[in-house]
Amino acid sequence: MSKLKNKVAVITGGNSGIGYATAVEFIAQGAKVVITGRNQKTIDEAVEKLGSDAIGIRADVTSLVDTENLAAQVRSIYGKVDLLIVNAGVALQEPVGQLTEETFDTISDINFKGAVFTTEKFIPILNDGASIIHVTSVSAYSYATGTSVYSASKAALTAYSKSAAVELAGRKIRVNTVAPAMTETDMIYRGELGSEEVHNFLKEKIMPFKRFGKPEEVAKLIAFLSSDDASFISGVEHAIDSGASVNAVRI
Repeated sequence: MSKLKNKVAVITGGNSGIGYATAVEFIAQGAKVVITGRNQKTIDEAVEKLGSDAIGIRADVTSLVDTENLAAQVRSIYGKVDLLIVNAGVALQEPVGQLTEETFDTISDINFKGAVFTTEKFIPILNDGASIIHVTSVSAYSYATGTSVYSASKAALTAYSKSAAVELAGRKIRVNTVAPAMTETDMIYRGELGSEEVHNFLKEKIMPFKRFGKPEEVAKLIAFLSSDDASFISGVEHAIDSGASVNAVRI
């Protein structure tokens, strides 16, 4: 299958999890991929596994200088970009009444400010007809204890995405969000949501398919939305959660 043949894709946070799975899927469909991350070692390891159709560039999305340099490097290598997958993010939990400024700033700087300015800095080098995917979360509209700031960051990015979809339509650039529920990545094993007890509860009571998602499943949705098969889809939130966000929980 070569639905992304000769496309140039940039995937932030592409050295692990959903980002890495997306890079694998894109390359399988014929794309050239640039992955980014903050850890050079994990970037190098990911590129080695991805092969000759991938390159890695270290960039911290919280740094506008890094983001500008990233865009400049990609432009010098490929000229233009067809697919921008804004995936880098963090999921930190703190309950209301105990929120700290440090956690608020970390979440906001990566999940919202970093995502917005990654998009802003790449818009000038996107081809007309390009696709932008913002990886958000079902937490943008369904809530859990300890996720107030995380949820707010994803809701804010969703709002920006919808505005961007309208404002970039003149260039036929499509902007969509992909909102996974709990997905089998390293991130779900950290913090208050990372215990076996919590995972078993979520699978039994929240997830209708009684399991979490797989990064490869999310990657296939991202690939579809990035392809010409989705040429008339823009400004839409796409949940991938087995129905968890509409599940009436019975305890």
